[in-house]
Amino acid sequence: MIILDNQDRRPIYEQLKSRITELVLMEVYPPDMQLPSVRSLARELGVNPNTVQKAYQELERDKVIYTVSGKGSFISANPLAKERRRKEALERLEEAVKSCRRIGIPGDEIQQKVTETVNQQGEGEPK
Repeated sequence: MIILDNQDRRPIYEQLKSRITELVLMEVYPPDMQLPSVRSLARELGVNPNTVQKAYQELERDKVIYTVSGKGSFISANPLAKERRRKEALERLEEAVKSCRRIGIPGDEIQQKVTETVNQQGEGEPK
């Protein structure tokens, strides 16, 4: 489920954080599901355990996961986390549109690209 991209310029922990967040938002990882231990996930992905630990810490800070001492890390049932992510994604989209407009891309071309992207993703995905 978790695949890291060596071509991605983002640090590994950010890729990991982003992928886990996506899986939570798509409800592939349901609330209260236990995540793999830091060591086992690090071994599985071939990364340093500190990298996984940093991703888990950031996910916990963002209330995507919670940790139970001695038990592990679990997916949060907090519906506010999903709404906050939705709001952040829409804000990033708005900034991207503004950036396109600043460099002179016409509005209809931006709309066409957004529509194409939405259609490529398919209708079966969570909204």
